[in-house]
Amino acid sequence: MRSKLFVPGSRPALFAKAMAGDADLLSFDLEDAVAGEEKAAARVQVAAFLQSAPHRAAGKQVVVRVNAWNTSAWEDDLRAILPLDIDLLNLPKIESVEQLRQAMSEIDAIEARLGVRRAVGLLVNIETPRALRHAAKIAQAHPRVRGLQLGLGDLFEPYGIRRADLRNVHAAQYALRMAAAEAGAFAYDAAFPGLDDEAGFRAEADAARALGFAGKSCVHPRQVAWANDIFAPSVKEIDDARRTVQKADEAGEGAFAVDGRMVDAPFLARARAVLALVDRNKGTA
Repeated sequence: MRSKLFVPGSRPALFAKAMAGDADLLSFDLEDAVAGEEKAAARVQVAAFLQSAPHRAAGKQVVVRVNAWNTSAWEDDLRAILPLDIDLLNLPKIESVEQLRQAMSEIDAIEARLGVRRAVGLLVNIETPRALRHAAKIAQAHPRVRGLQLGLGDLFEPYGIRRADLRNVHAAQYALRMAAAEAGAFAYDAAFPGLDDEAGFRAEADAARALGFAGKSCVHPRQVAWANDIFAPSVKEIDDARRTVQKADEAGEGAFAVDGRMVDAPFLARARAVLALVDRNKGTA
């Protein structure tokens, strides 16, 4: 899940191009990228495309960001999207356990009415100070929560927090990553608004990668290559992981040494995770 490309639901001309591109995940957006008067048409366009598009054959995972749980578009979005074969439903503007549970209650009710049997996972946006403070509890509030996604625009801009200062970015990334780790969920980094600022994108992505984030959101196809490069394990990481797993198979349970390093369960878990990521990315590299 190195890269997740936002695809505005109101721009169907971009749908097939995105499907043919290099992003690991496609995030069809019905929320911020779509003007109010276009939301109904966008909903129909996204649903029609995903019903016909062979995204499994294309090796893509699909996310749909619906409108917030307390908006007029929420229920219409759910009725259109929940019957579809998608990987994650992206919930914006969740700030508390109570809001997450209310949203899930309504999702359950609509799924029951529509006869939906496949329980889609949730990617929950953490994009306000209150949400960040409650992030671990939000991630643990329902078993369908798979991951937390950082939203730095909403988290920083209204409060005059300077995103160009990477200390601020790191602080928010660290808080979100620890919350996700506590809940056993993955963490996904925020979209970066600078379309031509490769250095700025890479600086944020490098910081997220060092914290164990799964990948970074992209708002333009050119950013996808940068994210794929940064979040792909290096040759050395892969070789180290393979040697670690091989040695573990030979040594059995307990601690053992690999290349002069003592390795036990947490390090072995990390090695297995690196190899699992390599396997997942074979079809999208």
